[in-house]
Amino acid sequence: MKIKALENLFTLHHKVTIYVPATVDVDKEVDNSAQVDAAAALLSGLFGGATSSPAVGYWLTSSGQLVKEKTTVVFAFADEKALEDGADKVVDFCRNLKEEMRQEAIALEIDGAMYFI
Repeated sequence: MKIKALENLFTLHHKVTIYVPATVDVDKEVDNSAQVDAAAALLSGLFGGATSSPAVGYWLTSSGQLVKEKTTVVFAFADEKALEDGADKVVDFCRNLKEEMRQEAIALEIDGAMYFI
């Protein structure tokens, strides 16, 4: 579909989303504002800006426990080159976040595909 009013506008075709948990050790609630700010700073530095939104996430631990937690999704849009150049930094950030928050995994979504870091 072509929309004439949008023809000559700059577009970004890739979306990168980091799911920042608000728990440590699986189920102990914590203030995640510093981690959200760090994720937003990283994505803004790599891709020119970021947006965050609160969410509630549900997942099963490896032992079968259902965990319900407040989560903040931090996302940015990127062009092909910026994504290629910045992907390793985003994955490294998620690995560090996993360790810092003592999580089984950190969810990273790129273009609709979910990766568990």
